[in-house]
Amino acid sequence: MAYNTIVYEKSEGIGTITLNRPKSMNALSSEVFCEVAEVLDMISADPDVRVVILTGSEKFFAAGADITEIRNISNATEAHAFLKKARAVFNGLEDLEKPVIAAVSGFALGGGCELILACDIRICSENAVFGQPEIKIGVIPGGGGTQRLPRTIGVTKAKELLYTGDTMNAAEALRVGLVSKVVPVGKVLEEARTIAGKIARQPGVTLRVTKDVVNTGLNLDIKSALAYEARCFEMLFDTEDQKEGMAAFVEKRKPNFKDR
Repeated sequence: MAYNTIVYEKSEGIGTITLNRPKSMNALSSEVFCEVAEVLDMISADPDVRVVILTGSEKFFAAGADITEIRNISNATEAHAFLKKARAVFNGLEDLEKPVIAAVSGFALGGGCELILACDIRICSENAVFGQPEIKIGVIPGGGGTQRLPRTIGVTKAKELLYTGDTMNAAEALRVGLVSKVVPVGKVLEEARTIAGKIARQPGVTLRVTKDVVNTGLNLDIKSALAYEARCFEMLFDTEDQKEGMAAFVEKRKPNFKDR
């Protein structure tokens, strides 16, 4: 299916969503959000897709929300309508049962930074730049920046970025834990595919449970989270893949997972 603002490709169990608005630095418009949401629904229902990569171009992942669109928003009701589309994508990425890797090159600002914060794994190239500069135009992040950023890099550093609107380079992003790896420019998609390939070979049920346990546990107190982890651990002993995985380990062979 052809889209106006994104490109979607599927190969070897990996679904790749590429933001594709080069004339506007991949600015996030209502159309972008609607098209990404549509693809996420399709991926969710596609058993052939086991891992998702979200990426942009070499110079910009996404430079933020489309200011030419949102500057025409005149009241809170209209702002709510725009934000509802955006939040459907941010929450959709976070809630998708399949792991999502953000492969970032160039600018990931504002909504672009919020977009990667909703992903499970974030890697970037050496030219990546991150930030939440919304305060400079009189608003706050509305797609999770004030909540996911502190939970990812710590409250103090997040407040510095949110209060000043300053940006952060790739080295600093790695140091504070926003990304897990920095690679040379032009290599980020290759690295993302390598990681995605490793993930795609894992048992599907266990992958889904792992993502759910981590995300759910982050919103619970530690004792409740540990109890939830234990219940999910126990549940996996009812799956065929658990039995196959342990048998393959003992027999020193590669497992043949069936995702059940």
